[in-house]
Amino acid sequence: MSKSSDDNQPTGKVRRRRVFYIPGYDPIHPRRYRELYRKEGAAQAEISGYEITLKPAPKAANYGWQVAGQMDGAKTQVDVEVLVWSDIVRDSMSTSIPATYLQLVRTAWVYISTGALWRLTKLRKGPVIAALYPVGMLLAQLALALVVACAAWFALIWAHEALFRVEGRWFSKNFAWAVYGAIPVSLAAGYMLLRWFKSKDGKFFAYYLMHDYSYSASSRGANPPELEARIAAFTQAVAGALREDVDEVLVVGHSSGAHLGVSILADLIRNEEIAKDAPALSFLSIGQVVPMVSFLPKAHRLRGDLQYLSARDELTWVDVTAPGDGCAFALCDPVSVSGVAPADKKWPLVFSAAFTQTLSPERWKELRWKFFRLHFQYLCAFDRPRDYDYFQITAGPLTLGARYAGRPASKSRIDHAVNTYTSVAS
Repeated sequence: MSKSSDDNQPTGKVRRRRVFYIPGYDPIHPRRYRELYRKEGAAQAEISGYEITLKPAPKAANYGWQVAGQMDGAKTQVDVEVLVWSDIVRDSMSTSIPATYLQLVRTAWVYISTGALWRLTKLRKGPVIAALYPVGMLLAQLALALVVACAAWFALIWAHEALFRVEGRWFSKNFAWAVYGAIPVSLAAGYMLLRWFKSKDGKFFAYYLMHDYSYSASSRGANPPELEARIAAFTQAVAGALREDVDEVLVVGHSSGAHLGVSILADLIRNEEIAKDAPALSFLSIGQVVPMVSFLPKAHRLRGDLQYLSARDELTWVDVTAPGDGCAFALCDPVSVSGVAPADKKWPLVFSAAFTQTLSPERWKELRWKFFRLHFQYLCAFDRPRDYDYFQITAGPLTLGARYAGRPASKSRIDHAVNTYTSVAS
C-alpha cells in the first residue's frame, strides 16, 4: 500500500512537478491550451508579482510544454502534458444534420425517461439550462427552416400560376406538377438554411453541445469502448510519471475531463501503480459536470470510481467550481450528489473560485454573459485573486495538499444524495 500524499511530502515543497491536463469535450488542437496558459499565465504573473515562463517540450506521446515558475522565493520546474481525446470528440461530432436531430430526440428521451433531467434540476439550474439550450436552439432552427421551405413553396406556386394567368383567371395544364415539383426545391431552400446555421455553430454552439450531451446519453452513462481504451492509455502515462524523480504528479480534469480523471486515478490506485516512495499524487477537478453522466442509469463504472476515489489516502482531491459558471455544477460534491458517498469519505474538498469576488466589477461585467468563456475562467487570470490561482497550483512551490491544508469546504455546497441510480461496477 502506498503512503499518503502527506507522508510522501511532509513539507509539501515542490521543485519538479508533472502536470497532466485532461480537456473537456473539445475537438480543438491541444496547442490552444498551451497558448491559453502562456497568455493567461503572463497576465496572472504581472498581477500577482511572480515569474512564469514557457518553452516547448521534447516530442512525446502527448502534446505538452515546459514551465519555469519563480514564486515565493522558490523555483519550480514543470512538465505539462495534455491527455488528448479530441480525435474521439471529432469522430463523435462528424454526423449529418438529420443525424444530429435524431441525436436530439434520443438524448432528450434518455434524460427525460430516466428521470435524470428532473433530478439534475434539483442541483443547479445553470447547467440544466445549458443542456436544454441546444434542444431549443436546434428546434428553433428547424422551425425557421420549415417556414422558409413553406414560403419558398408558396412563392413557386404563385410564380407558376402567374405565368399561366389567362383572362383574369388562374389556369395551368401542369398545376399538379407545379404543386409537387415545388416541394423538393422548397425543401432544398430550408435545408440550405440549416446548413448555414451549422456552418455558424462557432457562434451558436447548438450542434457542439448537442453532440456533447449525446455522447454520454447514447450509452446511458457507460463509457464507449474507444474512451475506455484511451482511459487505459492515460492511466499508464500517469503511472509512468509517478516513477520519475519529481515531487508531485498533478492531474487536472476540466469539465467533462473531470470524470475521466476520476476513472484514471481510480484505476491507477486499484492497479497498485503507486510505489511507497512515489511523488505526491494530486487531483484538481475544475468546472466539473460529473452529474450529467453519473445520474444516468448505466454509469456504473463512473459511480464506482467516484465512491472508491473519495476514500483513498493515496491522493489529494480538490474540486473547484463557481456559481458564475453556468455550464458547471457549481459547489455540487460530485460523490455525494451521485448518491455513492462511503462512510469513510474524505474527498473531494469542494470550494468556489468565486468569480464575482475574484474578478473586478469591470472584468465581471465584461465576461458575465460570455458563458463559454467563463467555463474556461479556471484556467485564466483573476485580477482580484484569492486562494485559487491555477498558475500557483501548477507552477508554484507547494503540493495541492499543502496549499489547501486546513482549507474549509464552502458552506453553500450541495453534499447530499440526489441521484436515484446508485449501483456501481463490481
